[in-house]
Amino acid sequence: MTRTTKRWTALGLGTALLGTGLAACGEQAAADRTDQPAAQGEAEFAPEAVADGAETPLAAAASGEMGGEGEGEGEGEGEGSAGHGVDALPVPERLAFMSGHVEAGLALYRAGRPEMAARHLLHPVSETHAAERAGLDPLGFEPALFEEVSAALDEGRPATEVEPQLAAAEENLALVAERAGGDPAEIIRFLMDTLAEEYQVAITEGAISDPGEYQDAYGFAVVARDRAEAMTDAPDDLIAAIDELIAMWPEGAVPVDEPTPVGRVLAQASTVGFRLPE
Repeated sequence: MTRTTKRWTALGLGTALLGTGLAACGEQAAADRTDQPAAQGEAEFAPEAVADGAETPLAAAASGEMGGEGEGEGEGEGEGSAGHGVDALPVPERLAFMSGHVEAGLALYRAGRPEMAARHLLHPVSETHAAERAGLDPLGFEPALFEEVSAALDEGRPATEVEPQLAAAEENLALVAERAGGDPAEIIRFLMDTLAEEYQVAITEGAISDPGEYQDAYGFAVVARDRAEAMTDAPDDLIAAIDELIAMWPEGAVPVDEPTPVGRVLAQASTVGFRLPE
């Protein structure tokens, strides 16, 4: 997919919503979208081959065979209007993007939905998503931790059996994020933009039409909270605003019959952006 980034937070989504009606916001926003080139990343982190990136049986998810995921999503973020072109992103944003997928996958695994977790947990281990991991190994990224999680999922082991491995994988991403640096406020803005884009794709006429994008958006909200907690100058109400956003996924990453309307999610993502320091 070719990444399309829309600066909802920078453009003041709250103002744009006035007079349009929240119920119709998702459909109108989808109709009005325009593609913009992705932000240019750092040349030294161009995509490269990643050692030990061989596919596990989780590759079934990459061909859209597991969990009823949205068409095109299973093809390693292949072709479509909500793609990500992460190879062009700076390392801190690229890591946040990958972490969002991992958080969604781990949440689904822990919720007893391994068939839905599979496609998200491909990101740290498959060659399809190697561009996301380029340049992370020197920062302490440990693919073997994620390969263990993938193997446990393939074997049908319940998440409760492998909780230590799940926790270790999360801790490794936190360590890499600390070493990768970057401006937390800018990373959160990026996550809010990406979340808004993917949630719009996920919801059609008030129902979840693309579970994968719905889950991705949830993962990005969780990572945004992690980055906010790492800020030294975070406003008092920033984390509260992100918590309110996360609560808009009633069952976490698990799809529900009545998802939060698109307009409410976009408005709250905009609120998070407004509460970030300049």
